Amino acid sequence: MRSMKKKVAFYTLGCKLNFSETSTIARSFTGLGYEQVDFEQKADIYVINTCSVTENADKRFKTIVRKAQKQNPDAFLIAVGCYAQLKPEELAAVDGVDLVLGATEKFKITDYLSDLSKNDMGVVHSCEIQEADFYVGSYSLGDRTRAFLKVQDGCDYKCTYCTIPLARGISRSDTLDNVLKNAAEIAGQGIREIVLTGVNIGDYGKGEFGNKKHEHTFFELVQALDRVEGVERLRISSIEPNLLRDETIAFVARSRTFVPHFHIPLQSGSNAVLKRMKRRYLRELYEERVAHVKRTMPHACIGVDVIVGFPGETEEEFLETYHFLNELDISYLHVFTYSERANTEAERMPNPVPMKIRNKRSKMLRGLSVKKRRAFYESQLGTYRTVLFEGENKGGYIHGFTENYVKVKAPWDPALVNTLHRIELTRIDEDGLVRFDFIPESITA
Repeated sequence: MRSMKKKVAFYTLGCKLNFSETSTIARSFTGLGYEQVDFEQKADIYVINTCSVTENADKRFKTIVRKAQKQNPDAFLIAVGCYAQLKPEELAAVDGVDLVLGATEKFKITDYLSDLSKNDMGVVHSCEIQEADFYVGSYSLGDRTRAFLKVQDGCDYKCTYCTIPLARGISRSDTLDNVLKNAAEIAGQGIREIVLTGVNIGDYGKGEFGNKKHEHTFFELVQALDRVEGVERLRISSIEPNLLRDETIAFVARSRTFVPHFHIPLQSGSNAVLKRMKRRYLRELYEERVAHVKRTMPHACIGVDVIVGFPGETEEEFLETYHFLNELDISYLHVFTYSERANTEAERMPNPVPMKIRNKRSKMLRGLSVKKRRAFYESQLGTYRTVLFEGENKGGYIHGFTENYVKVKAPWDPALVNTLHRIELTRIDEDGLVRFDFIPESITA
């Protein structure tokens, strides 16, 4: 089992949290002597970390399974993640799948490898989600420039469209000491940027030591991380508007490491729809949060999650959302077309929106997102920002992001990978990215 000849490959579907957990699971394999290879290569074991946020993510699983089987029909194939917790028997029945591990079992994956014989039907080891009440820290190290650091898991919110509480359990947090230790380890690997991730990171501190009270707050986490030596950039991935406090916004504005970029889920600009979704705020609070961020940091980037086609969403309610977003000083949208999820309250709601109308509304908001991003980029022209270049050659160009999430491009030069540069944003290329033909000297080693 521990032979260096055994090879393992990983594929991650879904969110940044999944990527951080895949990376941690991968380290448990390499710690036992397995060789990690790319998913496109032949391996003895393939691990697929699944997502179940949308119907499309479910369907993609079978495509990934076939991809693994094409590389090695005799490989042992393991499914983990949210879909594996929600519908383990369904995954186990997919041709080629040998093992399905639920929310708690996935972190003990190497305990299940004593027999790698192919099975006619996948074997399921899945807990009742109420048992997912302990915390496993994770972070990703696959990218030379950026790491995803998990600080929180699970959710106590009861949004009517969401399966995440069913897939990940109650809200619980890593200990502050362990988060700081992991951040220092990441910085020690030469990684420039850390992205904080979780299911509901603004709820950080709940369940930190296995109890339900808040041992620390998210603000205290932010303050402590800002003092970790060697960390150059910290980015907050996604935070609920009702949990984004004034004190956090003010601290980010003057922070040594936290960057002026917030991703704040909205989901709908109609109060009637927000109430049907059982969100914990109304549009007025959301509008005030965006205004407060922009007052404090006019150059801040603000991303927005929005769902179209929620059950009962009328044309008037959709247009409320469209006009609300059009008037907001935001930078881009992540648009999700509502899809029915089993065992959710929304699935049982009347008046489902026809798919044709859902797709039309999604297209309208995606168009608005393009317009918003362009306007934000244009507002940044003539300013000086710091760009962190990434590691991939895309058509002869290297790409990177400024601290406030403007995507830039420059002619490919491997010496630029994982370096920070102070540059003036001067022009937008035909593909909508800010372009540089000359890069000044790096401001970091």
